[in-house]
Amino acid sequence: MVQTIINKQNNELAFRLEQFNNLDQFEHLQRKNYYSIILLRSNSFNLKVDFSEYQLKENHIICLSPYQPFLLSSEEECSGFILNFHPDFFCTYRHQNETETEGVLFGNFHGLPFFRIAEEFLFFSLMGQISREMSKDSIAQHEVLMAFLKVFLIEAVRQKKKFDKNSVLQFTDRQPEILQNLIDAIESNYARLHTPQEYADMLCVNSRTLAGIVKKYLNQTLTSLITHRIVVAAKRELYLTSKPVKQIAANLGYQDEFYFSRFFKKKVGLSPDIYRKTVGGFAKLEKKTS
Repeated sequence: MVQTIINKQNNELAFRLEQFNNLDQFEHLQRKNYYSIILLRSNSFNLKVDFSEYQLKENHIICLSPYQPFLLSSEEECSGFILNFHPDFFCTYRHQNETETEGVLFGNFHGLPFFRIAEEFLFFSLMGQISREMSKDSIAQHEVLMAFLKVFLIEAVRQKKKFDKNSVLQFTDRQPEILQNLIDAIESNYARLHTPQEYADMLCVNSRTLAGIVKKYLNQTLTSLITHRIVVAAKRELYLTSKPVKQIAANLGYQDEFYFSRFFKKKVGLSPDIYRKTVGGFAKLEKKTS
């Protein structure tokens, strides 16, 4: 069953809940202009996100930002829910003080886009409550769904933080210390330093050694780690501000607006202008069920 609320102004998805019994729909590249939360019940499955691939076991929640490419597949039976919401239905940036999703569930440029579920009943129960609310024709439905979504996201953030404490980033040897220094360096300097060699020089580490550490612990390339952080910042500026693309590019260390636009389009699949248009324009909503 699929339950959908549509933005009447542009006929785009605003909020959607689907219960699925297999992963057929996820076996081709997904790149949507809304957030996706996948609550997956499975013994084992394969997840590809951005530049990384993961072999996972047991029940998980996968959290994906708008236009973040992903694939899901499994040779075993899988079931669960997928919850989609457009940034104009619920803007994670604007509710950051309440939910703390950015940097934990979404836009976590160095972390994992998933976590193993510790309290399965809680999340499946919330999905059921959302489904029942969407089946009603009641006043203040938007506000009720927002409230359920906030509770879901807050509980997800709590469990994700616990999961991260036990993830591959938590080590005591020298290599992860360098990795943490790299993450801190990127966070402080992504707007002016864009190449692996610049970070290797800053940390006084051979660039090949640094790349090897990133690959070992984060399953990414050093270049993808840097560019992903830049893209996260660019998306935030495009969505939350009316700054010209030229100004955003300059603020991120790109004096050539057209070079920045090509860079953004290569990573996101859309130009900055089109991205801004496709995540804007909240209007009246219309409910659909299929």
